[in-house]
Amino acid sequence: MPRPHGFSFTRRADGSVVIVHQGRAAGRLRGARAVEFLAEAESGDAQLVMARWTGAYKHGNERTARDHPRNRR
Repeated sequence: MPRPHGFSFTRRADGSVVIVHQGRAAGRLRGARAVEFLAEAESGDAQLVMARWTGAYKHGNERTARDHPRNRR
């Protein structure tokens, strides 16, 4: 799986976390989930953690589907 990129996150004053992917909001975490996310993002690969938490990561079949004859235009 290629390494995800284009993610960033912002901690807000109210304790919530906003995850942004390529300039668009991809998720907002509050409360215990925000604390859990921050702990995981600081201890590991933050890009991979954000991709996993938002579900915005490649599954590996995008190129195959794009190159299929019925999807070519």
